[in-house]
Amino acid sequence: MSGLVLKLGPRERVLINGAVIENGDRRSRLSVVTPEANILRLRDAIRPEEATTPVRRVCYSAQLVLSGDFRPEEARLPLLRHIEELSQVLVDPDSRAHLALATQAVLNDQFYQCLKSLRALLPREERLLAHHPS
Repeated sequence: MSGLVLKLGPRERVLINGAVIENGDRRSRLSVVTPEANILRLRDAIRPEEATTPVRRVCYSAQLVLSGDFRPEEARLPLLRHIEELSQVLVDPDSRAHLALATQAVLNDQFYQCLKSLRALLPREERLLAHHPS
């Protein structure tokens, strides 16, 4: 069986196609076989008040597609613009690779993959902002 395997801790919540699902009292595994399902672990979700940096804001935008708050066609162009803006600042090869993956994911309507690629930039952004506070 192919697809995504979610390993959930006790009482962990996950958002699947706009529905919040809470695990029971024990650890469990779920196999998601629908390839186009929108899935977001709520423990990994960025809250609106946490979207305070450039990378976090773009992650939050991608997350809104996964939560069903924005349709992919509404989010595609703004997300691509924001990723392009990040590429003007994050110019190291590793960051560029993550941004390229995020761009390709948006073009393929794979918003979870986009979010995953962008989240990889969060530690780097945190280090940069720590060295150059505004």
